[in-house]
Amino acid sequence: MNSEPVQDLSALLERQRAAWQACVPDPAQRLRDLGALREVLRRRFDELIAAMGADFGRRSAHESLLTDGMTVLHEIDFMRKRLTRWSRSRHRLADWLFWPARTEVQYRPLGVVGIISPWNYPVNLALIPLVSAIAAGNHVMLKPSEHTPRTSALLGELLAEVFPQDRVATVLGDAAVAARFASLPFDHLFFTGSTAVGRKVMAAAAQNLTPVTLELGGKSPAIVAPDYPIDTAANRIAAGKLLNAGQTCIAPDYVLVPNDQRTAFVAALREYVARHYPRLRQGPDYTSIIHDAHYQRLHGLVEEARATGASIETFPDASAHDPERRIFAPTVIVDPGPDLRVMQEEIFGPVLPVLGYERIEDAIAFVNARPRPLALYHFDHDRRRTRQVLAATLAGGVTVNDCVLHIAQSNLPFGGIGPSGMGHYHGHAGFLTFSKQMPVLHQARWSSMALMRPPYGKLADFLTRFLTR
Repeated sequence: MNSEPVQDLSALLERQRAAWQACVPDPAQRLRDLGALREVLRRRFDELIAAMGADFGRRSAHESLLTDGMTVLHEIDFMRKRLTRWSRSRHRLADWLFWPARTEVQYRPLGVVGIISPWNYPVNLALIPLVSAIAAGNHVMLKPSEHTPRTSALLGELLAEVFPQDRVATVLGDAAVAARFASLPFDHLFFTGSTAVGRKVMAAAAQNLTPVTLELGGKSPAIVAPDYPIDTAANRIAAGKLLNAGQTCIAPDYVLVPNDQRTAFVAALREYVARHYPRLRQGPDYTSIIHDAHYQRLHGLVEEARATGASIETFPDASAHDPERRIFAPTVIVDPGPDLRVMQEEIFGPVLPVLGYERIEDAIAFVNARPRPLALYHFDHDRRRTRQVLAATLAGGVTVNDCVLHIAQSNLPFGGIGPSGMGHYHGHAGFLTFSKQMPVLHQARWSSMALMRPPYGKLADFLTRFLTR
């Protein structure tokens, strides 16, 4: 298997760096690598689906195929069609003061990059940044999550079919291994996970001045406009929230609806669950919570709200909860207090606070009073009001009139802002993240700069006065 003991991490990094310096992958090699990776994934994806199901206890096979399969294959295809063009130097017009010099930007791989990926989409969030790094010409060390051990081990096995260890290596281990991994002097470090752990990763990388991309999380709001069809909004928000049982970094974390539509919105959510999950506890389409500690955390969020007198509804009812199999039924909390944990922490599960507002300006103010989110969802057919909301707020990304779909667009950069992350990837943004945009100036046989060298005389006086006029 393509995995490395923790004590050998530094040596592995040095081997990869030496191999990269000896033979930097050219675009033709990168195309071959991505094609081979695609073929291995396509051939063995049933094994990955089974591994993810075993790691979660129960995970929708269709959701695994869509979110961890189709998206990765699409990203590989998108990269392969474009990386040759992206890799070419881009000529830029030199400032006229420096004519006849010419300038260009070269897109150079960085070297060896580290990727720390999470458990919630264990294939997607490991391989899409890896695909970007390979497309840009780098070697990669991957540290997948210890919370999905079967999937992580299988990823290492699949990657070993395509790459020798001095080009792509998988590092397995617990949080201590991840901490050691983050402290290595990579040429770039890419992390996906919680904001709390992201701070630790950034601090570790700072010791080596390693540049980082942090894909974190936060409390992503959904705002429903007063005249937007409430059933449509509820259906689309529920779909985004219940995907992977809410264990999604860009899942809607709370919903703001007009005061007089809260009851109708909650009723529409109940109908959605009944229609799409008729056998929620026994059926194959609803995903388990990843482990007992996270299940108990979600339970604690709900019980704290219940103790304050908040209105709580569980769909279809409380008997749908199954702690033994970690099935946490969809739960709505209406108007929870702002100081409750459910309104302070990223929920990361199928618990949805629903809050009322009087005017759209009140909803905007509520969002802006909190840290900038990873995503924002606005439901509105009024384009003027939509522009108002988007102009007055700032988030990592936005989907209008639906949820989470912007992350699936390879033509759009994906990333957070402030506490929800820094940097971008997907498509060209990912290629640029793992590339050095190296500026190059080619001086001509005759240089205009010769006119500005000492000893300075009347010509230099004239030119400096002219240029600073």
